[in-house]
Amino acid sequence: MNYFFLGIGGIGMSAIARFFKQRGDTVSGYDRTPSQLTQQLESEGIPIQYVDDPSLLPSDIDCVVYTPAVPQQTALFQHFLSSGVPMEKRSQMLGELTRGKQAIAVAGTHGKTSTTSLVAHILHHTDKGCSAFLGGIAKNFESNLVVDNNSPYVVVEADEYDRSFLQLHPYASVVTAIDDDHMDIYGTHQNLLEAFRQFASQTDPDGFIVVKQGVPLFDEEDEEHGSTEHTEHSHHHHAGSSSMPSKVVTYTARGIEADYYPWNLRNYGGNLFFDLRTPKGVIYDLELPNTSLYNVENAVAAAAVVMSLGVDEHQLRYGFKTYQGVRRRFDYRIKTKDLVMIDDYAHHPQEIAACLESIRYLYPGKRVVGVFQPHLYTRTRDFADQFAEVLSTLDELIMLPIYPAREKPILGVTSSMVLRKIDSLSKYLCTPDQVLELVPALCPDVVVTMGAGDIDRLVPRLEAVLKEQ
Repeated sequence: MNYFFLGIGGIGMSAIARFFKQRGDTVSGYDRTPSQLTQQLESEGIPIQYVDDPSLLPSDIDCVVYTPAVPQQTALFQHFLSSGVPMEKRSQMLGELTRGKQAIAVAGTHGKTSTTSLVAHILHHTDKGCSAFLGGIAKNFESNLVVDNNSPYVVVEADEYDRSFLQLHPYASVVTAIDDDHMDIYGTHQNLLEAFRQFASQTDPDGFIVVKQGVPLFDEEDEEHGSTEHTEHSHHHHAGSSSMPSKVVTYTARGIEADYYPWNLRNYGGNLFFDLRTPKGVIYDLELPNTSLYNVENAVAAAAVVMSLGVDEHQLRYGFKTYQGVRRRFDYRIKTKDLVMIDDYAHHPQEIAACLESIRYLYPGKRVVGVFQPHLYTRTRDFADQFAEVLSTLDELIMLPIYPAREKPILGVTSSMVLRKIDSLSKYLCTPDQVLELVPALCPDVVVTMGAGDIDRLVPRLEAVLKEQ
């Protein structure tokens, strides 16, 4: 088959493109701008065009895979529409690739990528194995794709954007959080909640659901019927009208009311240690190297998944200790006694709060300089007050202009609008080039770069400048 990917540089798209290429299909694609990821794809033998011009297309294309991130008015999209070539959304294609497999689908408005890659990493080092389509570049694999043709398991990130995750019918599903996001799609929190309940209800009745304690995945009248009870005696739950699989496993990072929870958390030089309470007893002294506080929660979720699949204590311990994390997820770029630089994908106020809380926990009393690039005009408008509140906890804040992604500008919605709401003199609006001069001048102990746009292109440049200091 000859596949053409519209928006091949996207993290989810590139994983599927790599999968087809490894399988022996012919793969090519289009993206608006070159990136580190598109360069890697080209080095793997996948030709990519960066001009929106149908005359440059390969002559024979059997199927087009596209992402909602590519505007439908692009010339290529319109060309494919009129040419009659079969077109499939990325989410539909992922649904097809996981059919007939035991899919483990991780959904939630935060924590998806880290949880997915940790599950994949742990399973990969057991006799169970797994394939995986990840939403980030896992450092252990140096890729967003893992292929194991001998394993029935496939671990996937289940994206709620555009209701994509409703294409999946997993053996095991995970829900980490349901916070307001993608309101351009959902409109109301109730609609978002309904979509997550629908996703969970599509789980195989013989499988299981792992849900963070307190996430309202079940109808209120079900709450007293044991969504918090331990799995040995859990009941059938009903989400909306659809029946839930009987096995629901709960986890939490804060509290003792769930099947899985951490205890006795300790920090030794940026490595975290904790004991894990499970339905079968306590596992002592688990180590998570170079990580964040909120990643402990993702690790507990991952433990609930793999132990429900039969992974033992030694395999879990090894998986945690050898896990290197995901690029752009609390990603250490510099770690010396004088300077720490961390890069993070945080782009929602709660993610930023979690990131900064971890930095304050790991590096108490240190001077923290943050560089933040807002992502989307609508998100900046909807959460302006929350962004201002959480960013004001930094010692010095540098903001970049908003990264528009798929959106047109909204009058009056700018990075300055957020900065004006912050009661501090230690705030700056900069271009990327100005950031390279300003950050070293502020003499930071810890530098954190945050955002989901193209700030990732600034990160290696800033890292190089700081290493020269």
